[in-house]
Amino acid sequence: MKYLNNSHSDVCEISFSEKVRLFSHDYLKCCLYLANAPLPTYVFTKKLYSELISSSQVLEDFLDFHGAKNNEDWYLYRELAAAIRHLSLGAYSQKHIANRLIFYELPQSEEFSAAGQDASAFLNTSLMKLAPVILEEARRLGIPIPERTFHPEDFPGTTTAEMLPYNINDEAKDLQKKHIVKIASEFLGISTRFDQLGFFEPYSIEEIRQLVPAQVNEVEIRRFEMVVHNLQSSFDTYVIHGGFRFGDRKLKNLRSYFSVVFHLLQMMGRLLHFYERHLHEAGYKNIYKRVQDRLAGLVDPDQLLGYTVNYGLYYACNFLSTGKDVAREILNQNIERGRIQVGIPVKLGFHSRPSLLVAKIVQHYGGQVELVIGEDRFDASSVLDIQWAGGKIQKENIAQVVFEGDARALADIEILAAANYGEDTMGKGVPLPKELKYLR
Repeated sequence: MKYLNNSHSDVCEISFSEKVRLFSHDYLKCCLYLANAPLPTYVFTKKLYSELISSSQVLEDFLDFHGAKNNEDWYLYRELAAAIRHLSLGAYSQKHIANRLIFYELPQSEEFSAAGQDASAFLNTSLMKLAPVILEEARRLGIPIPERTFHPEDFPGTTTAEMLPYNINDEAKDLQKKHIVKIASEFLGISTRFDQLGFFEPYSIEEIRQLVPAQVNEVEIRRFEMVVHNLQSSFDTYVIHGGFRFGDRKLKNLRSYFSVVFHLLQMMGRLLHFYERHLHEAGYKNIYKRVQDRLAGLVDPDQLLGYTVNYGLYYACNFLSTGKDVAREILNQNIERGRIQVGIPVKLGFHSRPSLLVAKIVQHYGGQVELVIGEDRFDASSVLDIQWAGGKIQKENIAQVVFEGDARALADIEILAAANYGEDTMGKGVPLPKELKYLR
């Protein structure tokens, strides 16, 4: 072993074959362990997935640095390492959900748990199928196989029957309401964006192939993952950071919704990356196509897509939708409330355009706002309700109306009213004030 000294660093001059042995050692020990298939479910722990993730990543990085992606002899070995890494990352997220599900207190938990077990079984089976092929490929490349393998006791689970005593008060007595309001509003906004997918029942594999990657792809899912992760981080930093078991149950119930969605999106992002990068379009060279076909024989692309969409995406949409009621309740308990009196749209009253703009403002913030006319109250987030009110206003020749509710929305409704609700007296649209750019 020889060390070269230069101005930047000490470089250890070891041969490629010796380094690939070093970087493959723990990875191949994991493969020896997995090759003893079929393995019982309980041996697939977060610690095992972590070992698979870290050992495959350092090997993949090493191979990439040395040009394995452009070498016929080493390309398959490199792609197998990528497969292990991304499937293990997906399985780790799913295992996290399974471990925490008892604390989440979510609706449909039994059905969701059963679907999650099926997804885990597919990922674990795929890892076991890959293991002997990796060992065979290592032998072909002359990489020594470790003499010893891992054992179940090397990978204990993270859960035990004991819990540490709860002795830090987390009752949320002095919470800053603005943070709660912001987080609940953002949750509602994310839910609304997800609603556009219109995912109410599982898709057929033909429909999924049309969906992925045209509409559902790694880039889009990772974008949502980051937004939900930021939401969870804000909650843990500014609201409650004491875990799931104690404290304000309603607030922690809301956290359960975006936490489980975050981990589902994590899993989906990894599986979509693997599908799009390694199974979907392999490239034009023959070696890429051969390796893609080999991987597809080990990890069924249709099953992978099925669990990604009909499990991951379905339940992400489901929990974002069912969490809306909790978010709205929390929001309306914590918003600053107000009351404003404004004029009605000049000449044409509350017809479709002004009604839509008012409703969009209320929907943007998510808090409750009502349009009040005498003893009657109308939901200002509903275009139809506002137009019903418009009929009463016209009939009774009313010139001014009252809005009550979320002070944030009321401030913007005042701005909108001052601009005659975005139209001239002939009903033609006019530019909105810059404060209302989100309505454009």
